[in-house]
Amino acid sequence: QVQLVESGGGLVQPGGSLRLSCAPSGSIWSAGAMGWYRQAPGKQRELVASITFEGTNYADSVRGRFTISRNNAANTAYLQMDSLKPEDPAVYYCKMELGITEWGRRNDYWGQGTQVTVSS
Repeated sequence: QVQLVESGGGLVQPGGSLRLSCAPSGSIWSAGAMGWYRQAPGKQRELVASITFEGTNYADSVRGRFTISRNNAANTAYLQMDSLKPEDPAVYYCKMELGITEWGRRNDYWGQGTQVTVSS
């Protein structure tokens, strides 16, 4: 069973930076769109950034501060978070469209989430 493994969360001071990574744990055939979402306590999960082969998309609240990227050879997604603010803390989840076999369709897979805390 393929799982997405995230890393890079932690505690950072306001204005600081963190870099999140996400990659499948097992063998896959293909990867499509990748995205990062976040969910703060008492709030709905929201899209932070997404990346396809055509381009990137960002939530207004993070545009200019966060950068999403991908390594297609390694099927890895990254989220570089700079100028972190007190309103950014949440559990951050990655999502990928993955095809496990050559003949199967791609399905959405979610990571387990990684906590990001911003505090002085």
